[in-house]
Amino acid sequence: MTDLFTGNSKPGLTRELIEALLPMFEEASAGAIAVDRQSYITWINNSYSQLLGLGNPEQVIGKPVRQVIPHTRMPEVVETGKPLLLDIMEHNQQQLVVTRMPYYDDQGAIEGAVAFVLYDDLQPLTPLVSKYRRLHRDLAAARKALARKARGTRYSLADFVGASPEALEVKRRARLAAGRDMPVLLLGETGTGKEVLAQAIHSASARAENPFVGVNVAAVPENLLEAEFFGVAPGAYTGADRRTREGKFQLANGGTLFLDEVGDMPLPLQAKLLRVLQEGEIEPLGSNKVSHVDIRLIAATSRNLETMIAEGSFRSDLYYRLNVVEIGIPPLRERLADLGVLCEALLGEICEGQDLRGEITDAGVAALGGYDWPGNIRELRNVLERALTMSEDGDLLDADAIFKVLPRTSGATESRAPVRAVRPLAQIVADAEAEAIEEALVACRGNRTRAARALGISRSVLYEKLSRMS
Repeated sequence: MTDLFTGNSKPGLTRELIEALLPMFEEASAGAIAVDRQSYITWINNSYSQLLGLGNPEQVIGKPVRQVIPHTRMPEVVETGKPLLLDIMEHNQQQLVVTRMPYYDDQGAIEGAVAFVLYDDLQPLTPLVSKYRRLHRDLAAARKALARKARGTRYSLADFVGASPEALEVKRRARLAAGRDMPVLLLGETGTGKEVLAQAIHSASARAENPFVGVNVAAVPENLLEAEFFGVAPGAYTGADRRTREGKFQLANGGTLFLDEVGDMPLPLQAKLLRVLQEGEIEPLGSNKVSHVDIRLIAATSRNLETMIAEGSFRSDLYYRLNVVEIGIPPLRERLADLGVLCEALLGEICEGQDLRGEITDAGVAALGGYDWPGNIRELRNVLERALTMSEDGDLLDADAIFKVLPRTSGATESRAPVRAVRPLAQIVADAEAEAIEEALVACRGNRTRAARALGISRSVLYEKLSRMS
């Protein structure tokens, strides 16, 4: 029998097994074909050639399989190493049931794939095929939904809570960024909501149905960053998987890649990231094969990149490539007007699924406004959770409940103007009353009758109050 696998004169066990089964598959099938590691046709039998209307089988040997059979999934089998059993393929208005299997060399590397057409007339199988197609569509829809859930987003622009001018400006710029398929750089302190905003931009963009993949650069060990970003080819290093391991760029292909704390990226990787952004191509670790990727990049950092450029720890060319649309997210201390709505939203999240009401009084919000919030919204959530846990009044948070869990010191708070000393309420009321009487007398040019009428009191009451003030 002709060696359809071409190359090694001493075939491995897997190849021998397939060659042993080949006569049986060929006899029971309506056609058979084989491809090499690059998905070029190495062999095709006469029956499959006639079925496809190709004429002489020798004419297609050495051609890319998709050039001959446009809808074939043979390259997918070669790339993934996963067989495709009883798959339905359409070719020239024909419906074929095809089984495809990979084969390996002595070292366990994928060498190619073989396929057998099991049915070329599906008329007797119409009910079964219809059911198969319905199940296939349902499965594809379920997989798509799961992929969106696994690689999708949880947040929209509505989840970036705030109605202050600062918050509204952030939302305006985010909507602008969502409508333009270009890199975005989010600048803000830790805990200000950079990932929420990144997901919101993706959700409002044309890529919303495609993956959103986030990676915290600071959380990945430096020696693993390249593999994490660009993937690993089979056998790239000792202990590496025999199958291709996809990196974040491949996983985000067609969608959005979010790089959090991009300022922590080492310089050698910065150069490779710049090349990907310029060329739209990646090269997995241990591979010579270049792959095209289509991603929209959103980067975020809490560091001052311009200072890092001056120090030589961040590339200026990468900075200009990332900073096409810049969105600065203000710290919580600069938008204290949003404290009320933020508390309402956060308490709703904290109490979801629990038997808690989770409310805060105006006095509780005022107590929060006296703190500097170095940890921003993340710290605010933590304070609210602790206050709910320790509250003696159930799930209603007042000023006392807040003060019990609020940190006592904050650097920025100490630099503010000193808070006025608390005075007795009676004294405050007396001072306000005296000020009102003085203003009324000035406005009425000293006429006490008119002043009393303006104040809404009798002239005798006015005289009595004036005597106490003297």
